[in-house]
Amino acid sequence: MHVGPTMALIVDAAMPVRVPQLGLSSLLTQSAAASQMASPAPPLKDAVGALDRDPFVALLAKLIGETQRLQNDPPEHVPQEDLVAQHVLDVLRPLSTDTGGGPLLVRKVSYTEGRSNVIVEYPGTVPGRVVSFVGMHMDVVPANPNEWDFDPFSLTFDSDDKEKLRGRGTTDCLGHVALVTQLMRRLGEVKPALKHSVIAVFIANEENSSVTGIGVDGLVKDGLLDKLKTGPLFWIDTADKQPCIGTGGMIPWHLKATGKLFHSGLAHKAINSMELNMDALKEIQTRFYNDFPAHEKEKLYKFATPSTIKPTKWSYPGGGLNQIPGECTVSGDIRLTPFYSTSFVVKKLQEYVDDINANLETKLPTRGPVSKYVLPDENLRGRLEIAFDGDIMNGVACNLESRGFKALCKATQEIVGHVEPYSITGSLPLIRELQDEGFDVQTAGYGLLKTYHAKNEYCLFPDMAQGFQVFVSIISQLEADA
Repeated sequence: MHVGPTMALIVDAAMPVRVPQLGLSSLLTQSAAASQMASPAPPLKDAVGALDRDPFVALLAKLIGETQRLQNDPPEHVPQEDLVAQHVLDVLRPLSTDTGGGPLLVRKVSYTEGRSNVIVEYPGTVPGRVVSFVGMHMDVVPANPNEWDFDPFSLTFDSDDKEKLRGRGTTDCLGHVALVTQLMRRLGEVKPALKHSVIAVFIANEENSSVTGIGVDGLVKDGLLDKLKTGPLFWIDTADKQPCIGTGGMIPWHLKATGKLFHSGLAHKAINSMELNMDALKEIQTRFYNDFPAHEKEKLYKFATPSTIKPTKWSYPGGGLNQIPGECTVSGDIRLTPFYSTSFVVKKLQEYVDDINANLETKLPTRGPVSKYVLPDENLRGRLEIAFDGDIMNGVACNLESRGFKALCKATQEIVGHVEPYSITGSLPLIRELQDEGFDVQTAGYGLLKTYHAKNEYCLFPDMAQGFQVFVSIISQLEADA
Protein backbone atom coordinates (compact mmCIF):
# COMPACT_ATOMS: atom_id res chain seq x y z
CA MET A 1 0.00 0.00 0.00
CA HIS A 2 1.27 3.47 -0.85
CA VAL A 3 1.26 5.74 2.25
CA GLY A 4 0.58 9.40 1.56
CA PRO A 5 2.35 12.24 3.39
CA THR A 6 -0.60 12.97 5.67
CA MET A 7 -0.26 9.49 7.13
CA ALA A 8 3.56 9.42 7.39
CA LEU A 9 5.16 9.11 10.85
CA ILE A 10 8.52 10.89 11.22
CA VAL A 11 10.47 9.60 14.22
CA ASP A 12 13.29 11.57 15.81
CA ALA A 13 15.34 9.58 18.34
CA ALA A 14 15.90 12.69 20.48
CA MET A 15 12.26 13.48 20.86
CA PRO A 16 9.32 11.58 22.21
CA VAL A 17 7.14 9.98 19.59
CA ARG A 18 3.92 11.81 18.90
CA VAL A 19 1.14 9.65 17.55
CA PRO A 20 -1.60 11.32 15.46
CA GLN A 21 -4.86 11.69 17.37
CA LEU A 22 -6.71 8.97 15.49
CA GLY A 23 -8.66 6.24 17.18
CA LEU A 24 -7.99 2.60 16.43
CA SER A 25 -11.28 2.24 14.60
CA SER A 26 -10.41 5.15 12.27
CA LEU A 27 -7.03 3.66 11.44
CA LEU A 28 -8.58 0.28 10.69
CA THR A 29 -11.22 1.91 8.49
CA GLN A 30 -8.61 3.80 6.49
CA SER A 31 -6.49 0.68 6.08
CA ALA A 32 -9.46 -1.40 4.92
CA ALA A 33 -10.51 1.26 2.42
CA ALA A 34 -7.02 1.50 0.98
CA SER A 35 -6.81 -2.27 0.66
CA GLN A 36 -10.16 -2.35 -1.09
CA MET A 37 -8.99 0.29 -3.56
CA ALA A 38 -5.90 -1.73 -4.30
CA SER A 39 -7.81 -4.98 -4.89
CA PRO A 40 -8.25 -5.92 -8.53
CA ALA A 41 -11.72 -5.76 -10.04
CA PRO A 42 -13.53 -9.10 -10.14
CA PRO A 43 -13.38 -11.00 -13.44
CA LEU A 44 -15.94 -9.83 -15.95
CA LYS A 45 -17.81 -13.13 -15.84
CA ASP A 46 -18.23 -12.79 -12.07
CA ALA A 47 -19.30 -9.17 -12.31
CA VAL A 48 -21.81 -9.71 -15.11
CA GLY A 49 -22.99 -13.11 -13.93
CA ALA A 50 -25.11 -15.58 -15.88
CA LEU A 51 -28.12 -14.87 -18.07
CA ASP A 52 -31.03 -14.02 -15.79
CA ARG A 53 -33.97 -16.12 -16.95
CA ASP A 54 -36.81 -13.91 -15.75
CA PRO A 55 -35.94 -10.65 -17.57
CA PHE A 56 -34.82 -12.59 -20.66
CA VAL A 57 -38.09 -14.54 -20.90
CA ALA A 58 -40.15 -11.45 -20.08
CA LEU A 59 -38.54 -9.50 -22.93
CA LEU A 60 -38.75 -12.43 -25.34
CA ALA A 61 -42.47 -12.79 -24.57
CA LYS A 62 -43.00 -9.16 -25.55
CA LEU A 63 -41.05 -9.61 -28.78
CA ILE A 64 -42.82 -12.82 -29.82
CA GLY A 65 -46.11 -11.12 -29.03
CA GLU A 66 -45.38 -8.66 -31.84
CA THR A 67 -44.48 -11.23 -34.50
CA GLN A 68 -47.74 -11.08 -36.42
CA ARG A 69 -46.65 -7.56 -37.40
CA LEU A 70 -43.01 -8.53 -37.91
CA GLN A 71 -43.51 -10.99 -40.79
CA ASN A 72 -41.43 -9.99 -43.80
CA ASP A 73 -42.93 -10.98 -47.14
CA PRO A 74 -43.97 -7.85 -49.04
CA PRO A 75 -46.34 -6.69 -50.29
CA GLU A 76 -48.60 -8.86 -48.12
CA HIS A 77 -46.46 -8.62 -45.00
CA VAL A 78 -44.36 -5.51 -44.34
CA PRO A 79 -42.74 -5.73 -40.90
CA GLN A 80 -42.82 -2.97 -38.34
CA GLU A 81 -39.48 -3.42 -36.61
CA ASP A 82 -40.18 -0.30 -34.55
CA LEU A 83 -42.29 -2.53 -32.31
CA VAL A 84 -39.24 -4.58 -31.33
CA ALA A 85 -36.96 -1.55 -31.25
CA GLN A 86 -39.20 0.08 -28.68
CA HIS A 87 -39.04 -2.93 -26.37
CA VAL A 88 -35.23 -2.92 -26.64
CA LEU A 89 -35.16 0.80 -25.88
CA ASP A 90 -37.47 0.34 -22.90
CA VAL A 91 -34.88 -2.00 -21.37
CA LEU A 92 -31.73 -0.04 -22.22
CA ARG A 93 -32.61 3.66 -22.18
CA PRO A 94 -32.92 3.77 -18.37
CA LEU A 95 -29.22 2.79 -18.33
CA SER A 96 -28.18 5.32 -20.97
CA THR A 97 -26.71 8.78 -21.12
CA ASP A 98 -30.05 9.94 -22.53
CA THR A 99 -31.65 9.56 -19.12
CA GLY A 100 -28.53 9.97 -17.00
CA GLY A 101 -29.10 6.51 -15.60
CA GLY A 102 -26.01 4.84 -16.99
CA PRO A 103 -23.17 4.79 -19.54
CA LEU A 104 -24.94 3.26 -22.55
CA LEU A 105 -25.04 5.25 -25.78
CA VAL A 106 -28.31 4.37 -27.51
CA ARG A 107 -29.25 5.42 -31.02
CA LYS A 108 -32.29 4.57 -33.10
CA VAL A 109 -31.83 4.87 -36.87
CA SER A 110 -34.73 4.71 -39.34
CA TYR A 111 -34.68 4.96 -43.12
CA THR A 112 -38.40 4.43 -43.59
CA GLU A 113 -41.39 4.83 -41.33
CA GLY A 114 -41.93 2.08 -38.79
CA ARG A 115 -38.72 0.22 -39.59
CA SER A 116 -35.82 1.01 -37.29
CA ASN A 117 -32.33 -0.16 -36.45
CA VAL A 118 -30.87 0.26 -32.96
CA ILE A 119 -27.19 0.84 -32.15
CA VAL A 120 -26.12 0.47 -28.51
CA GLU A 121 -22.60 1.15 -27.24
CA TYR A 122 -20.98 0.47 -23.89
CA PRO A 123 -17.98 2.83 -24.14
CA GLY A 124 -14.50 1.54 -23.49
CA THR A 125 -11.53 3.57 -22.36
CA VAL A 126 -9.15 2.96 -25.28
CA PRO A 127 -9.97 4.51 -28.66
CA GLY A 128 -10.04 1.95 -31.46
CA ARG A 129 -10.63 -1.03 -29.20
CA VAL A 130 -14.00 -2.46 -30.25
CA VAL A 131 -15.93 -5.72 -30.18
CA SER A 132 -19.36 -5.82 -31.77
CA PHE A 133 -22.39 -8.08 -31.91
CA VAL A 134 -24.40 -7.46 -35.07
CA GLY A 135 -27.14 -9.07 -37.14
CA MET A 136 -29.79 -9.62 -34.49
CA HIS A 137 -32.69 -8.84 -36.80
CA MET A 138 -36.09 -7.68 -35.71
CA ASP A 139 -38.17 -9.18 -38.55
CA VAL A 140 -39.29 -12.80 -39.01
CA VAL A 141 -40.39 -15.10 -41.80
CA PRO A 142 -44.16 -15.65 -42.13
CA ALA A 143 -45.96 -18.32 -40.14
CA ASN A 144 -49.35 -19.93 -40.84
CA PRO A 145 -51.07 -20.62 -37.50
CA ASN A 146 -53.17 -23.36 -39.12
CA GLU A 147 -50.02 -25.41 -39.74
CA TRP A 148 -48.57 -25.09 -36.22
CA ASP A 149 -49.21 -27.16 -33.12
CA PHE A 150 -49.23 -23.99 -31.02
CA ASP A 151 -49.74 -20.26 -31.53
CA PRO A 152 -46.70 -18.95 -33.45
CA PHE A 153 -47.42 -15.37 -32.39
CA SER A 154 -47.10 -15.77 -28.63
CA LEU A 155 -44.38 -17.22 -26.43
CA THR A 156 -45.43 -20.53 -24.94
CA PHE A 157 -43.72 -23.28 -22.96
CA ASP A 158 -43.69 -27.00 -23.64
CA SER A 159 -45.59 -28.74 -20.85
CA ASP A 160 -42.97 -31.50 -20.75
CA ASP A 161 -39.94 -29.25 -21.08
CA LYS A 162 -39.96 -25.81 -19.47
CA GLU A 163 -36.61 -25.00 -21.10
CA LYS A 164 -38.25 -25.06 -24.54
CA LEU A 165 -39.37 -21.55 -25.54
CA ARG A 166 -41.81 -21.73 -28.46
CA GLY A 167 -42.90 -19.21 -31.07
CA ARG A 168 -41.95 -17.65 -34.39
CA GLY A 169 -38.62 -15.87 -33.98
CA THR A 170 -37.38 -17.72 -30.91
CA THR A 171 -34.50 -19.18 -32.93
CA ASP A 172 -34.47 -16.72 -35.84
CA CYS A 173 -33.83 -14.16 -34.54
CA LEU A 174 -35.80 -12.52 -31.73
CA GLY A 175 -34.22 -14.89 -29.23
CA HIS A 176 -30.88 -13.30 -30.13
CA VAL A 177 -32.38 -9.81 -29.91
CA ALA A 178 -33.47 -10.56 -26.34
CA LEU A 179 -30.14 -12.23 -25.54
CA VAL A 180 -27.89 -9.37 -26.65
CA THR A 181 -30.22 -6.83 -25.06
CA GLN A 182 -29.66 -8.60 -21.73
CA LEU A 183 -25.89 -8.51 -22.29
CA MET A 184 -25.96 -4.75 -22.83
CA ARG A 185 -28.30 -4.29 -19.87
CA ARG A 186 -25.88 -6.08 -17.53
CA LEU A 187 -22.93 -4.05 -18.80
CA GLY A 188 -24.91 -0.88 -18.18
CA GLU A 189 -25.80 -2.02 -14.67
CA VAL A 190 -22.41 -3.36 -13.59
CA LYS A 191 -20.31 -0.68 -15.36
CA PRO A 192 -17.11 -2.75 -15.63
CA ALA A 193 -13.93 -0.89 -16.56
CA LEU A 194 -13.29 -2.09 -20.11
CA LYS A 195 -10.67 -1.01 -22.61
CA HIS A 196 -12.93 -2.17 -25.45
CA SER A 197 -16.16 -0.55 -26.46
CA VAL A 198 -18.87 -3.18 -26.75
CA ILE A 199 -21.36 -2.36 -29.50
CA ALA A 200 -24.63 -4.10 -30.37
CA VAL A 201 -26.45 -3.48 -33.63
CA PHE A 202 -30.06 -4.65 -33.93
CA ILE A 203 -31.17 -4.51 -37.54
CA ALA A 204 -34.26 -4.26 -39.70
CA ASN A 205 -35.08 -6.10 -42.92
CA GLU A 206 -32.93 -9.20 -42.90
CA GLU A 207 -35.50 -11.71 -44.13
CA ASN A 208 -36.27 -10.12 -47.51
CA SER A 209 -34.01 -8.44 -50.04
CA SER A 210 -36.62 -6.94 -52.35
CA VAL A 211 -36.31 -3.71 -50.37
CA THR A 212 -32.80 -2.40 -49.77
CA GLY A 213 -31.07 0.38 -47.92
CA ILE A 214 -33.12 0.27 -44.71
CA GLY A 215 -31.17 -2.24 -42.63
CA VAL A 216 -27.50 -2.92 -42.03
CA ASP A 217 -26.78 -2.00 -45.66
CA GLY A 218 -28.06 1.51 -44.98
CA LEU A 219 -26.01 1.76 -41.78
CA VAL A 220 -22.84 0.73 -43.63
CA LYS A 221 -23.55 3.11 -46.51
CA ASP A 222 -23.90 6.03 -44.08
CA GLY A 223 -20.68 5.12 -42.24
CA LEU A 224 -22.49 4.45 -38.97
CA LEU A 225 -20.62 1.17 -38.45
CA ASP A 226 -17.17 2.32 -39.53
CA LYS A 227 -15.73 2.16 -36.01
CA LEU A 228 -16.57 -1.56 -35.88
CA LYS A 229 -13.82 -2.27 -38.41
CA THR A 230 -11.11 -2.02 -35.74
CA GLY A 231 -12.27 -5.13 -33.90
CA PRO A 232 -14.02 -8.44 -34.48
CA LEU A 233 -17.66 -8.33 -35.56
CA PHE A 234 -19.80 -11.27 -34.48
CA TRP A 235 -22.89 -11.78 -36.64
CA ILE A 236 -25.39 -13.41 -34.29
CA ASP A 237 -27.88 -15.16 -36.56
CA THR A 238 -26.87 -18.79 -37.01
CA ALA A 239 -27.57 -21.77 -34.77
CA ASP A 240 -26.44 -24.78 -32.79
CA LYS A 241 -23.87 -22.99 -30.57
CA GLN A 242 -20.93 -23.56 -32.90
CA PRO A 243 -18.94 -21.17 -35.09
CA CYS A 244 -20.40 -21.05 -38.59
CA ILE A 245 -17.32 -20.33 -40.67
CA GLY A 246 -18.78 -20.41 -44.17
CA THR A 247 -22.04 -19.73 -45.99
CA GLY A 248 -23.14 -20.07 -49.59
CA GLY A 249 -23.97 -17.53 -52.21
CA MET A 250 -27.39 -17.71 -53.84
CA ILE A 251 -28.36 -17.02 -57.45
CA PRO A 252 -32.11 -17.28 -58.26
CA TRP A 253 -32.69 -18.12 -61.92
CA HIS A 254 -35.57 -18.58 -64.36
CA LEU A 255 -35.16 -20.62 -67.55
CA LYS A 256 -37.93 -20.00 -70.10
CA ALA A 257 -38.39 -22.30 -73.07
CA THR A 258 -40.46 -21.24 -76.08
CA GLY A 259 -41.57 -23.84 -78.62
CA LYS A 260 -44.71 -24.30 -80.72
CA LEU A 261 -48.08 -25.10 -79.18
CA PHE A 262 -49.97 -27.82 -81.09
CA HIS A 263 -52.36 -30.73 -80.75
CA SER A 264 -50.79 -33.64 -78.90
CA GLY A 265 -52.03 -36.04 -81.58
CA LEU A 266 -49.85 -34.24 -84.11
CA ALA A 267 -46.65 -34.11 -82.12
CA HIS A 268 -44.50 -33.94 -85.26
CA LYS A 269 -45.82 -30.41 -85.86
CA ALA A 270 -45.02 -29.14 -82.33
CA ILE A 271 -41.97 -28.02 -80.41
CA ASN A 272 -42.58 -29.25 -76.89
CA SER A 273 -41.39 -26.48 -74.57
CA MET A 274 -41.43 -28.77 -71.54
CA GLU A 275 -39.15 -31.32 -73.16
CA LEU A 276 -36.91 -28.54 -74.43
CA ASN A 277 -36.64 -27.08 -70.97
CA MET A 278 -35.90 -30.43 -69.33
CA ASP A 279 -33.20 -31.36 -71.81
CA ALA A 280 -31.67 -27.88 -71.72
CA LEU A 281 -31.60 -27.88 -67.93
CA LYS A 282 -29.82 -31.22 -67.87
CA GLU A 283 -27.20 -29.84 -70.27
CA ILE A 284 -26.81 -26.69 -68.17
CA GLN A 285 -26.42 -28.70 -64.99
CA THR A 286 -23.79 -30.94 -66.58
CA ARG A 287 -21.76 -27.95 -67.70
CA PHE A 288 -22.14 -26.20 -64.35
CA TYR A 289 -20.78 -29.17 -62.39
CA ASN A 290 -17.87 -29.48 -64.82
CA ASP A 291 -17.00 -25.80 -64.50
CA PHE A 292 -17.66 -25.44 -60.76
CA PRO A 293 -16.69 -28.71 -59.09
CA ALA A 294 -16.07 -29.19 -55.39
CA HIS A 295 -13.41 -26.66 -54.40
CA GLU A 296 -10.33 -27.74 -52.45
CA LYS A 297 -11.09 -25.23 -49.68
CA GLU A 298 -14.52 -26.73 -49.01
CA LYS A 299 -12.93 -29.51 -46.97
CA LEU A 300 -11.00 -27.03 -44.83
CA TYR A 301 -14.21 -25.09 -44.14
CA LYS A 302 -16.23 -28.27 -43.60
CA PHE A 303 -18.95 -27.48 -46.11
CA ALA A 304 -21.71 -30.07 -46.04
CA THR A 305 -22.20 -29.82 -49.83
CA PRO A 306 -20.36 -28.33 -52.81
CA SER A 307 -21.99 -25.79 -55.10
CA THR A 308 -25.31 -26.93 -56.57
CA ILE A 309 -27.80 -25.91 -59.26
CA LYS A 310 -31.31 -27.37 -59.22
CA PRO A 311 -34.90 -26.61 -60.27
CA THR A 312 -37.43 -25.86 -57.56
CA LYS A 313 -40.49 -24.54 -59.43
CA TRP A 314 -42.37 -25.06 -62.72
CA SER A 315 -44.85 -22.71 -64.36
CA TYR A 316 -46.66 -22.50 -67.69
CA PRO A 317 -49.62 -20.53 -69.06
CA GLY A 318 -52.01 -23.47 -68.84
CA GLY A 319 -53.88 -25.54 -71.38
CA GLY A 320 -55.57 -28.88 -71.98
CA LEU A 321 -54.02 -32.31 -71.59
CA ASN A 322 -54.27 -32.68 -75.36
CA GLN A 323 -52.13 -29.61 -76.01
CA ILE A 324 -48.37 -29.61 -76.28
CA PRO A 325 -47.37 -26.41 -74.44
CA GLY A 326 -45.77 -23.64 -76.43
CA GLU A 327 -43.90 -22.15 -73.49
CA CYS A 328 -42.95 -22.92 -69.91
CA THR A 329 -40.55 -21.72 -67.28
CA VAL A 330 -38.55 -23.69 -64.77
CA SER A 331 -37.06 -21.75 -61.86
CA GLY A 332 -34.56 -22.61 -59.20
CA ASP A 333 -31.41 -21.46 -57.52
CA ILE A 334 -27.68 -21.95 -57.40
CA ARG A 335 -26.05 -22.32 -54.01
CA LEU A 336 -22.42 -21.39 -54.47
CA THR A 337 -19.57 -21.89 -52.05
CA PRO A 338 -17.73 -18.61 -51.42
CA PHE A 339 -14.67 -19.67 -53.37
CA TYR A 340 -16.46 -18.99 -56.67
CA SER A 341 -17.65 -15.66 -58.03
CA THR A 342 -21.41 -15.24 -58.45
CA SER A 343 -20.91 -12.76 -61.30
CA PHE A 344 -18.71 -15.24 -63.16
CA VAL A 345 -21.29 -18.00 -62.68
CA VAL A 346 -24.04 -15.76 -64.09
CA LYS A 347 -21.85 -15.04 -67.11
CA LYS A 348 -21.20 -18.74 -67.69
CA LEU A 349 -24.88 -19.68 -67.48
CA GLN A 350 -25.71 -17.08 -70.10
CA GLU A 351 -22.96 -18.58 -72.30
CA TYR A 352 -24.46 -22.06 -71.85
CA VAL A 353 -27.88 -20.85 -72.97
CA ASP A 354 -26.50 -18.91 -75.93
CA ASP A 355 -24.57 -21.96 -77.11
CA ILE A 356 -27.58 -24.28 -76.78
CA ASN A 357 -29.77 -21.85 -78.71
CA ALA A 358 -27.22 -21.69 -81.53
CA ASN A 359 -26.77 -25.46 -81.68
CA LEU A 360 -30.14 -27.00 -80.81
CA GLU A 361 -29.74 -29.72 -83.42
CA THR A 362 -26.48 -31.04 -81.96
CA LYS A 363 -26.40 -30.01 -78.29
CA LEU A 364 -29.65 -31.52 -77.06
CA PRO A 365 -31.03 -35.04 -77.39
CA THR A 366 -34.68 -35.41 -78.34
CA ARG A 367 -37.33 -37.71 -76.92
CA GLY A 368 -38.79 -40.25 -79.29
CA PRO A 369 -38.99 -40.50 -83.07
CA VAL A 370 -40.98 -37.27 -83.66
CA SER A 371 -39.75 -35.06 -80.83
CA LYS A 372 -37.76 -32.15 -82.17
CA TYR A 373 -36.71 -28.63 -81.23
CA VAL A 374 -36.34 -27.31 -84.78
CA LEU A 375 -39.01 -27.34 -87.55
CA PRO A 376 -37.04 -26.54 -90.75
CA ASP A 377 -40.10 -26.57 -93.01
CA GLU A 378 -41.66 -23.83 -90.93
CA ASN A 379 -38.39 -22.02 -90.21
CA LEU A 380 -39.08 -22.38 -86.49
CA ARG A 381 -36.60 -23.01 -83.70
CA GLY A 382 -37.15 -23.50 -80.04
CA ARG A 383 -35.67 -20.79 -77.89
CA LEU A 384 -34.29 -20.54 -74.37
CA GLU A 385 -34.01 -17.43 -72.22
CA ILE A 386 -32.44 -17.23 -68.79
CA ALA A 387 -33.05 -14.47 -66.29
CA PHE A 388 -31.70 -13.80 -62.82
CA ASP A 389 -33.37 -12.09 -59.91
CA GLY A 390 -31.77 -8.98 -58.51
CA ASP A 391 -31.28 -10.41 -55.03
CA ILE A 392 -28.11 -12.39 -55.77
CA MET A 393 -26.16 -13.04 -52.57
CA ASN A 394 -22.50 -13.83 -52.13
CA GLY A 395 -21.26 -16.46 -49.72
CA VAL A 396 -18.67 -15.80 -47.06
CA ALA A 397 -15.62 -17.64 -45.76
CA CYS A 398 -14.64 -16.31 -42.35
CA ASN A 399 -11.01 -15.49 -41.60
CA LEU A 400 -9.75 -18.52 -39.67
CA GLU A 401 -6.61 -16.67 -38.58
CA SER A 402 -8.33 -13.66 -37.04
CA ARG A 403 -8.40 -12.80 -33.35
CA GLY A 404 -12.17 -12.88 -33.47
CA PHE A 405 -12.32 -16.46 -34.72
CA LYS A 406 -9.80 -17.66 -32.15
CA ALA A 407 -11.68 -15.93 -29.34
CA LEU A 408 -14.98 -17.44 -30.48
CA CYS A 409 -13.48 -20.94 -30.62
CA LYS A 410 -11.86 -20.64 -27.20
CA ALA A 411 -15.09 -19.30 -25.68
CA THR A 412 -17.12 -22.08 -27.27
CA GLN A 413 -14.74 -24.73 -25.96
CA GLU A 414 -14.84 -23.19 -22.50
CA ILE A 415 -18.63 -22.80 -22.27
CA VAL A 416 -20.15 -25.43 -24.56
CA GLY A 417 -17.47 -28.04 -23.99
CA HIS A 418 -16.44 -28.67 -27.58
CA VAL A 419 -15.72 -26.75 -30.78
CA GLU A 420 -16.93 -28.02 -34.15
CA PRO A 421 -16.93 -25.20 -36.73
CA TYR A 422 -19.16 -25.87 -39.72
CA SER A 423 -20.19 -24.38 -43.05
CA ILE A 424 -23.42 -24.61 -45.02
CA THR A 425 -24.56 -23.41 -48.42
CA GLY A 426 -27.50 -21.74 -46.80
CA SER A 427 -27.20 -18.02 -47.37
CA LEU A 428 -26.95 -15.11 -44.97
CA PRO A 429 -27.56 -11.75 -46.59
CA LEU A 430 -25.26 -8.79 -46.08
CA ILE A 431 -22.32 -10.39 -44.28
CA ARG A 432 -20.15 -10.82 -47.39
CA GLU A 433 -20.67 -7.14 -48.09
CA LEU A 434 -19.49 -6.37 -44.56
CA GLN A 435 -16.42 -8.53 -45.08
CA ASP A 436 -15.69 -6.79 -48.38
CA GLU A 437 -15.96 -3.45 -46.55
CA GLY A 438 -13.14 -4.51 -44.24
CA PHE A 439 -14.96 -6.00 -41.25
CA ASP A 440 -13.62 -9.11 -39.49
CA VAL A 441 -16.92 -11.03 -39.64
CA GLN A 442 -17.46 -14.16 -37.56
CA THR A 443 -20.85 -15.84 -37.19
CA ALA A 444 -22.54 -17.74 -34.40
CA GLY A 445 -25.99 -18.39 -32.97
CA TYR A 446 -27.73 -20.15 -30.14
CA GLY A 447 -31.06 -21.23 -31.58
CA LEU A 448 -31.66 -24.56 -33.28
CA LEU A 449 -30.90 -25.13 -36.95
CA LYS A 450 -33.64 -27.76 -37.20
CA THR A 451 -36.29 -25.14 -36.35
CA TYR A 452 -34.94 -22.37 -38.63
CA HIS A 453 -37.82 -20.98 -40.77
CA ALA A 454 -39.75 -24.10 -39.80
CA LYS A 455 -43.16 -24.81 -38.38
CA ASN A 456 -43.27 -25.12 -34.58
CA GLU A 457 -40.11 -23.05 -34.11
CA TYR A 458 -38.51 -23.02 -30.68
CA CYS A 459 -35.25 -22.44 -28.85
CA LEU A 460 -33.85 -23.75 -25.59
CA PHE A 461 -33.12 -21.44 -22.66
CA PRO A 462 -29.92 -23.33 -21.63
CA ASP A 463 -28.54 -22.77 -25.15
CA MET A 464 -29.24 -19.05 -24.94
CA ALA A 465 -27.67 -18.98 -21.48
CA GLN A 466 -24.51 -20.54 -22.90
CA GLY A 467 -24.53 -17.93 -25.66
CA PHE A 468 -24.54 -15.20 -23.04
CA GLN A 469 -21.50 -16.76 -21.36
CA VAL A 470 -19.73 -17.10 -24.71
CA PHE A 471 -20.18 -13.37 -25.33
CA VAL A 472 -18.78 -12.53 -21.91
CA SER A 473 -15.81 -14.87 -22.48
CA ILE A 474 -15.05 -13.23 -25.84
CA ILE A 475 -15.00 -9.78 -24.25
CA SER A 476 -12.82 -11.04 -21.40
CA GLN A 477 -10.30 -12.59 -23.79
CA LEU A 478 -9.99 -9.42 -25.82
CA GLU A 479 -9.57 -7.40 -22.65
CA ALA A 480 -6.75 -9.69 -21.50
CA ASP A 481 -4.98 -9.17 -24.82
CA ALA A 482 -5.39 -5.40 -24.87
